[in-house]
Amino acid sequence: MGNNKLIIKKLHFTYPGEHIAIKDISFVISEGESVGIIGANGAGKSTLLMLIMGILFPNTGEVLVDNRSINKKNLSKIRQQLGMVFQNPDDQLFMTSVYEDVAFGPRNYGLDEVEVENRVEKALAMVGISHLKDRSPFKLSGGEKRSAAIASVLSMEPEVLIMDEPTSALDPKSRRKLIQLLNRFKHTKIITSHDLDMVLDTCKRTIVIKGGRIVADGNTKEILTNDELLDNCGLEVPLSLQNCPVCGTKKEI
Repeated sequence: MGNNKLIIKKLHFTYPGEHIAIKDISFVISEGESVGIIGANGAGKSTLLMLIMGILFPNTGEVLVDNRSINKKNLSKIRQQLGMVFQNPDDQLFMTSVYEDVAFGPRNYGLDEVEVENRVEKALAMVGISHLKDRSPFKLSGGEKRSAAIASVLSMEPEVLIMDEPTSALDPKSRRKLIQLLNRFKHTKIITSHDLDMVLDTCKRTIVIKGGRIVADGNTKEILTNDELLDNCGLEVPLSLQNCPVCGTKKEI
């Protein structure tokens, strides 16, 4: 298997009511890759992430992590390798302090308190919010909540970091800080987003999904400058790559 961390084999998933969400999707993600998954609303991005995480299970096909097929028996161990940051940080922050939220995962897996403390301090430092450890997560700004949610995943020391719309609802400064943070991480990363400028800044590879199928998979810059492809998928060229509205000059990349 080499350095492949994640293998998706012919996934097919249908919701009750016969709505087909994922249709025969296959791809491989290697160790250290940063991969963007893009598509219009309803394309199947979130469903795909839930299948990768074992929140949902496919009707046919399989997801393999380090050559192990995800199933209900090994799901707990697999999730120690896969860490997912949800679109809404409030879905992940529920304890009385940031420290307790970040400590929750390691404690849940039975680690001793010394190791828990080490992991919490390390995770908080990685995202730059050590000074917030005693704060209530409900009194944080949007950007601080996002950082705390990421720290709560990093404390589990996952090998693959999965993020669903990470820049959603962030102000410009918080968004830029998040992009800089993601680019520092050495993790294998899978990022779904409508923020194509963020995908351009963080992902060397991009997978485009339409109607539950992969319609393109390749170099991010090549895909995000393909006007026809993006238009056919209900997307637009990132703002940073669009022609200048004043002089019409196209940005060089």
